[in-house]
Amino acid sequence: MQGRAIYTNNCAACHGEALQGQPNWRERMSNGRLPAPPHDKTGHTWHHPDAMLVDMIKNGLVPGKTAPLGYVSDMPAYRDILSDQNIVAVLAYIKSAWPPKVLEAQKEVTLQRQN
Repeated sequence: MQGRAIYTNNCAACHGEALQGQPNWRERMSNGRLPAPPHDKTGHTWHHPDAMLVDMIKNGLVPGKTAPLGYVSDMPAYRDILSDQNIVAVLAYIKSAWPPKVLEAQKEVTLQRQN
């Protein structure tokens, strides 16, 4: 699967080989930033619509757009590294690990944001 290879090469160092995120991902580190969250069903990735997920990967977390105002993150922008097709492949890989109920919930969020 192309998405898995792209994820492994670009995302796994922070978000984990098994999509598990960094330890204590809900607790701020000493620099005030949050660790990388999991992308499995235990995280909040599935709470976001597809367009926002693509934006986060392309542009990093942008305060006031894809993150709260004043938010500082270690999430880099991949717009110069990954093509749109690569980003879609990574998201397909991440979603392939979600159980049907979580996948359906994320689809609903995406549909609601499109209307």
